[in-house]
Amino acid sequence: MMISKQMENALNKQISLEAYASYLYLAMAAWCDRKGLEGCKEFLLKQSDEERVHMLKIFHYISEVDGKAIAPEIKQPPEEFETVTAVFETLYKHEQEVTSAIHELVDLSYKEKDYTTLNFLQWYVEEQREEEALARSILDKINLIGDSPQSLYFIDLELQKISSGSGD
Repeated sequence: MMISKQMENALNKQISLEAYASYLYLAMAAWCDRKGLEGCKEFLLKQSDEERVHMLKIFHYISEVDGKAIAPEIKQPPEEFETVTAVFETLYKHEQEVTSAIHELVDLSYKEKDYTTLNFLQWYVEEQREEEALARSILDKINLIGDSPQSLYFIDLELQKISSGSGD
């Protein structure tokens, strides 16, 4: 099976978006590291790795369906953030952008009657629901306890629990 040129281009665009997410979360992890927020750093490093896996899944899929996968050019993410709240608001906003892009790919696969790609994308639809829910949950916790210097300790502990699989 070969995908259409339009689908190939759209999937390659998604590769770029996933790669940028990986770099963005890596930059956020570096910022958290500089602030002494070990739990936040570990959480964001894990998220960065996940985004790279998401990118590679699409990369391999394009090749499997006889398309041309392209290694993306990745723009430089921001290096500085005002607060931990700003970090996680940025993360949440980016996850919403990724969700929107996945939905556009699903729409395109319906329009093209490309049921193989539609089936492939179902994993991403579910993954994005989970990613957005997690980001929203983290923001809710930050908004509940605040991001004052004293509160940062508790935010950091909470994210350390989430990263190690013992949170939420």
